Amino acid sequence: MNEVPKIDQSILEGYKELDTTCVSDALDKLGIKGGLLGIKPISSGTTVCGQAFTIHYVPCGNVKGTVGDFLDDVESGQVVVIDNSGREYCTVWGDLMSMISMRMGIEGTIIDGVCRDIPAIRKLGYPIFSKGSYMVTGKDRVYMDAINVPVSVSGIQVKPGDIIVGDETGVVVIPIERAEEVLKVAQGIAEVESQIEAKIKAGFTLKEARASSGYHRLQTREE
Repeated sequence: MNEVPKIDQSILEGYKELDTTCVSDALDKLGIKGGLLGIKPISSGTTVCGQAFTIHYVPCGNVKGTVGDFLDDVESGQVVVIDNSGREYCTVWGDLMSMISMRMGIEGTIIDGVCRDIPAIRKLGYPIFSKGSYMVTGKDRVYMDAINVPVSVSGIQVKPGDIIVGDETGVVVIPIERAEEVLKVAQGIAEVESQIEAKIKAGFTLKEARASSGYHRLQTREE
C-alpha cells in the first residue's frame, strides 16, 4: 500500500485556524483549483482538517470486493477521501464505519458519492461531507480497487497527503506541495478580512472599509 506523505504539524494547525472561504480565496489568487463542488456536511457544525487518505471505487462485475476494510490502515488525524465517481445509487459509508473512525481518531470523511445511516452519524457527531444520502448498500455494487492513489472529487484531483479543509460552507483541497504557500496567502486574506470587519464595526461604510483595505485585490490572481 502506498504511504501518505507527512507534512509539518504546524502547517495543519495553521489551516485549522482558517475557514474554507479564506482558503478558497487564496487558491484563486494562486491559480489553483481546489473547491469541491456539491460536497456538503451531513451534520451541521462539523469541521474537518487533515491530510488525505484516498480510496478509489469501481462498479462490481464478476469480482466482488470489499467496501470498508481499508479503515484499519488509516492513521489518527487523517481524512478519508473516497472517489465513488459521484454515484448516487449506492452508498460507501455508514454508521459502523463512523463509529470505528471516531474510536481511531480519524479526522473525517469526504465522499464523491453518498452515505447512509444519517441519524446515527449525526448522533455520533462524526464529520462526513458528501453529495447526499441514500440507503442502498454499496456491497456487491461497487468495490475498492485502489488505496492511496490520486483520485477525483467533483472533478478536482486529490492526492494522498493533500490538505483537506471542510466546514459548513463546503470543502477545499490544497495540494501538499503548495500547502505552505497557500497557508501564508490565506492567513494574509484572513487578516485583511478581520481589518475590514473592525472598520465596519467602527462606523465605516462597506465601500470605505473595502477600499482602505485593498479588498478588491485579495482574490485576484497575480500574473
